[in-house]
Amino acid sequence: MSVKTPVAQGIRPVQARLLMRYRRDALRFNGWGLRAQTFDLHGRDAEVWRFVEDALGVSTLPRTPPKDLDAVRLPGVELRDEVVGELRAITDEHRVKTDAYERAFHAVGKSYFDLVRIRSGEITEAPDAVIYPESHDEVLQILAYCAEQRVAVVPFGGGSSVVGGVEARKDGGQAGVLTLDTTRMHRLLDLDEKSLTATFEAGIYGPELEEILGARGYTLGHFPQSFEFSTLGGWIAARGAGQQSNRYGGAAKQLVAARVATPKGEWKTKPFPASAAGPDLNQVIAGSEGALGVITEATVKIHEQAEARDFVSFLFRDWESGSEAVRAITQAELPVSTLRLSDVAETHFYGQFKAVLKPSKAQDLALSALGKVGFDAPCVLMVGFEGPASIVRMSWRHAFAIATRRGGLFVGRGPGNSWYENRFSMPYFRDPLLDHGVGIDTLETSTTWANVPRLYGAVRGAILGAITDGGHRGQVLAHISHTYLSGTSLYFTFLFSRDLDDEIGQWR
Repeated sequence: MSVKTPVAQGIRPVQARLLMRYRRDALRFNGWGLRAQTFDLHGRDAEVWRFVEDALGVSTLPRTPPKDLDAVRLPGVELRDEVVGELRAITDEHRVKTDAYERAFHAVGKSYFDLVRIRSGEITEAPDAVIYPESHDEVLQILAYCAEQRVAVVPFGGGSSVVGGVEARKDGGQAGVLTLDTTRMHRLLDLDEKSLTATFEAGIYGPELEEILGARGYTLGHFPQSFEFSTLGGWIAARGAGQQSNRYGGAAKQLVAARVATPKGEWKTKPFPASAAGPDLNQVIAGSEGALGVITEATVKIHEQAEARDFVSFLFRDWESGSEAVRAITQAELPVSTLRLSDVAETHFYGQFKAVLKPSKAQDLALSALGKVGFDAPCVLMVGFEGPASIVRMSWRHAFAIATRRGGLFVGRGPGNSWYENRFSMPYFRDPLLDHGVGIDTLETSTTWANVPRLYGAVRGAILGAITDGGHRGQVLAHISHTYLSGTSLYFTFLFSRDLDDEIGQWR
């Protein structure tokens, strides 16, 4: 089947419902996700904050709520009224926004640096206007007009960038900044079931994309932690990797072809499965962060939905034996979907956090029993499998043998299933942490397997040193979550008590 109509039959209800969900005024301009949704503390607020105080070595946590929109100081609008009028003529009067909420929402991304600034109400750069095109041709017209008028254009998808890619910056000679929000461009344009590819407009959000594919028995398989609030174009522009990248690959590997709008016109790549004709231009587009143009359409590889899914967990006595098991499973080239090894600090922190949220005598007894057999400070490894049931069973048997030969203790499916069910909820906990004077940020790197012990220790030590040099206490948590034959990613999360007199200086 090939869908050639602009909006496939039966997709309209899905898009209408999800479009309401992602209305900008339904989302937090100064935090994560839906304004109507919060992180559930299960009525144990006092116990949770006592746990955080103990983890950071402080007696009390200050209350540090964000400024309301009325108290946010945005820079003045520099874009001339006639320019705004011409932009409205290209789209319509309802798709060019100049109100404070739209400007604040599109001013920054979602990094710690971004949130500290917008929560304080101090925004030195913000778009003069926000435009919502609904087609590739409209994007071309907008870019050509803005080039004539010397207006800087910033592409914007879900806004979950943590590298400054959506900030409204302009050079001295430019007449203003326009943010181009792609999220009205969210249609399925083509589905090639024989070639297993799908072409979407690039502004489509993750849940909408997966719901459309899922209705036909397919999946893209790209599930970053930002999945609910990020877009296909953003995944490609950021060269992102999802939580099941071991099976489905990252955004760059999933990309088959792209259509890009620039001020000089369009350029597009062809949906060839492979080519020997020089550099792969898809790999120039992937990771370009909007610098080369606006990704308006993308053809991506899709997969039949998995017949079976299984998540199992093992404990290891230390990081070294756990990372060796991950390396061995990866280099055995088993078709696993997820490999996630938490270090001792991360395993302990989240284990204690879960115990505070949902106390369990059975869990306390299990931890006591584990301590008696040498697992008093373990690392937890979660291994996920997806695919035909026979392959899942085979992969599980091989992974079990590799893990146990390296000292792993099988602890069942509970931890993995719990992670899978709650994997998109943890970002909501950042806002209440920031409300209580706690800073939290992340960084990711990669290295060869031979260099994992050295780099892990060096980065962890450097972060802890930077926190304590400022006279503060903190926690540094780490995990492996994307693996390759020659090496792996290392992902660090760090929490610290904020220096409320110089938050940006402390972070830097």
